[in-house]
Amino acid sequence: MPTSLILGNIFSLLSVICIAVSVIKKNKKDFMYWQIGDALFGICSTISLVAYAALVINSISLLRNILSYKDKLTKKITAFLLFFEIIIGLYVNNLAFIGLLPVITSAGYTLCVYLTKDEKQMRWVLVITTILWAVHNFCIHSYPSALTNIVLCVWTLLQIYKNRK
Repeated sequence: MPTSLILGNIFSLLSVICIAVSVIKKNKKDFMYWQIGDALFGICSTISLVAYAALVINSISLLRNILSYKDKLTKKITAFLLFFEIIIGLYVNNLAFIGLLPVITSAGYTLCVYLTKDEKQMRWVLVITTILWAVHNFCIHSYPSALTNIVLCVWTLLQIYKNRK
């Protein structure tokens, strides 16, 4: 097995662990803090797995998450990030439809991060994006990541059920 595939999967696992920790957080700031780690490890993973659209999306997600964490995500910045992630994501897509999944998930999540302060709504969007990332990861042969995305989806649904009050 190539070293790049092993490294990519290790970084993907660390990324998913960060998301899993974020889902149990009770406020958006803590939620976003852990998602900064997700984006950092996602960048390392997509470099190793040569998934260029996902690399661009993770890089933009890192910026979005940092700005959201610092309460600096404005309407103009959100519009710029959306434009940038769609245009650049489409341009560097080397995986046809599968390469579109990170673009779609990130654009939707960027809108959610900007529009809501409610971590419950963010959890629901995370369920949807996690499913799409699982499909993407399966298709780029990042099987441990795809599996952990599915586990994360179930974990997030359990957290939604647990905190439904």
